[in-house]
Amino acid sequence: MAKEQSFDVVSSIDVQEVDNAFQQTKKEIANRYDLKNTGSSIALDKGALTITILAPSEFTAKQIIDVLSTKLVKRGIDLKAVKWGDAIPAAGAKVRQVATLVSGIDKDTAGKINKDIKALKLKVKVQIEGDKLRVSSASRDTLQDVIGFLKEKDYGQPLQYVNYR
Repeated sequence: MAKEQSFDVVSSIDVQEVDNAFQQTKKEIANRYDLKNTGSSIALDKGALTITILAPSEFTAKQIIDVLSTKLVKRGIDLKAVKWGDAIPAAGAKVRQVATLVSGIDKDTAGKINKDIKALKLKVKVQIEGDKLRVSSASRDTLQDVIGFLKEKDYGQPLQYVNYR
């Protein structure tokens, strides 16, 4: 009997690259003529994986978001991993906007991926293991077909395919 082949479907971000993009954005806010001396600030909480922007207006907040988005893309972070909240008024006539960085596949998305793979009617087994999925089959070609199928679908967060063996 052939040995089982498998791969894991994960959704992860490199926190160090996010920190690098954050630091570059912070430096650009301090140096850019239209953002300098506006009282704008940006903060990163690595523990909670959140980015907080404090700006005098929604327009300025959007400019900072554009700068941050550009830096994240240059650093290889998919923007699907950043979920922006609504701009809410803050103290001192400022606007606060918080972004959450999505890491790991939640139960709903994992169930949706599982259901979609099962709908392919291929001979594969899918196991949900915490915040990742393990897909296994006897055939490597079948696993390649599953990876190709998942790359075409959009689940609202970036997916990576690791531990292919």
